[in-house]
Amino acid sequence: MILNQKLDKILIIDFGSQFTQLIARRIRELNVFCEIVSHKEISVSKVNSNVKGLILSGGPLNVYEKDKFSFDKNILKKNFPILGICFGHQILSKSLGGRVKQSKHREFGLANLKKKSNSKLLKGFFDKKNISKVWMSHADQVTKIPKSFKIIASSQNSKFAAIENDKKNYYGVQFHPEVTHTHNGKKLISNFLFQICKIKKNWSSKDQRLKLIKEIQNQVGNEKVICALSGGVDSSVVAQLLNKAIGKNLHCIFVNTGLLRKDEEKQVINTFKRKLKMNLIYVNAEKEFLGKLRNVTDPEKKRKIIGNLFIKIFERYSKKIKNVKFLAQGTLYPDLIESKSVTGSQTSKIKSHHNVGGLPKKMKLKLVEPLKFLFKDEVRKLGLELKLSKEIISRHPFPGPGLAIRMPGNITLEKIKILKEADQIFIDGLRRHNLYDKIWQAYAALLPVKTVGVMGDNRTYEYLCLLRAITSQDGMTADYYDFKKTFIQEISNKIVNSIRGINRVVYDVTSKPPSTIELE
Repeated sequence: MILNQKLDKILIIDFGSQFTQLIARRIRELNVFCEIVSHKEISVSKVNSNVKGLILSGGPLNVYEKDKFSFDKNILKKNFPILGICFGHQILSKSLGGRVKQSKHREFGLANLKKKSNSKLLKGFFDKKNISKVWMSHADQVTKIPKSFKIIASSQNSKFAAIENDKKNYYGVQFHPEVTHTHNGKKLISNFLFQICKIKKNWSSKDQRLKLIKEIQNQVGNEKVICALSGGVDSSVVAQLLNKAIGKNLHCIFVNTGLLRKDEEKQVINTFKRKLKMNLIYVNAEKEFLGKLRNVTDPEKKRKIIGNLFIKIFERYSKKIKNVKFLAQGTLYPDLIESKSVTGSQTSKIKSHHNVGGLPKKMKLKLVEPLKFLFKDEVRKLGLELKLSKEIISRHPFPGPGLAIRMPGNITLEKIKILKEADQIFIDGLRRHNLYDKIWQAYAALLPVKTVGVMGDNRTYEYLCLLRAITSQDGMTADYYDFKKTFIQEISNKIVNSIRGINRVVYDVTSKPPSTIELE
């Protein structure tokens, strides 16, 4: 369980909702610190005076499945405001003497919410007709509210869609204000924070930078720290943060797998070794990685080979640095939330993240994870505060296995060279047309098929290049970017005319779901 004991905060109790992280994001966007804890781990004894308000999240269960969830009712005796959202609304109502039953009519998607009475929670939430569009996602509903509660808003299928006990500062909403589909949802959350909880803004990138540097100095002292540097946003921000905190006691190891984008290794060396004057060990392991990947086509085997070999090489070079006590990692808050060991909620076992238990225990190094309470957008803001270049901070996500998962089938040196050129043409085109920052992630891929073409009256038989560009807020869902025809034509022509080995270009227009962002 992770609880920061120093900052005033809003505590979110997670009951397994797919939207729990969004609640935290909205609160952080309002410059207030918050933490997510599992319903299985929280108890009244662990709620300290720094908690200024409590939010109960949604979840996939119903309130009568007592063997599947836990909630310490004594928390309700604490004298601070509570907001229940969806399942949290039902938990709050049931715990205080109300009733919850299965709905005759389930509500999923947009619904019209009608104002019933004035409330601090819903101030500024409705339009002139006292109606607001909200996002519903429930099969159960409150059928009787607790004593001293009143209705503040209803929908067609949910009479008690929003309720309150304004004397106790208890509030429940059946809808999800944290999702962007709910109109003025952020206003509702703002009202809860500032009008009801009376918490002050205490979360900014500038204050955060100074605080994190001080925390690193207190944790590390005069000891040495090693950091695996990839050149991506997270590892770059961690490295610069540690550089500011401990200077020459930081030792970065940058492993070139041979699967990076074109000239990426030169950019990393130039930025971190020459400009920022960091201790940087550059490891050119291209031949080693390509040798291990020869004739391997299964995507999961590729990932494991790359991951395991990276760890071996990292260990090999870290041993050359004497008396190292700490290992720095770019673990983010979503990484911890998605790891069952942190929250233990029903939906938390999403993935085994590379930064959560990814490196071998036998290294026996203490972890330094300064970004573990931050979301991606907060990391980018912190990077700007640390004077990292916009080019680094705004960089699209790039997978750990690199170009290996953008090249289905056999990996060869010839294919890598072809793909690097195609990818650079695409990315350069996005920057030239001022499109790069409008897109969450973009890349070129080389498909394991060849097609017939004609160039200069001659027959060609070459690879097919796939382009992908998606828009997203968090990478969990995504849609393709709708380019103008002229842009796609320009990029296609340049790739085919410039690169021997490609004679056809296609554009991927599949959303996530049903597809994933990467090919493998």
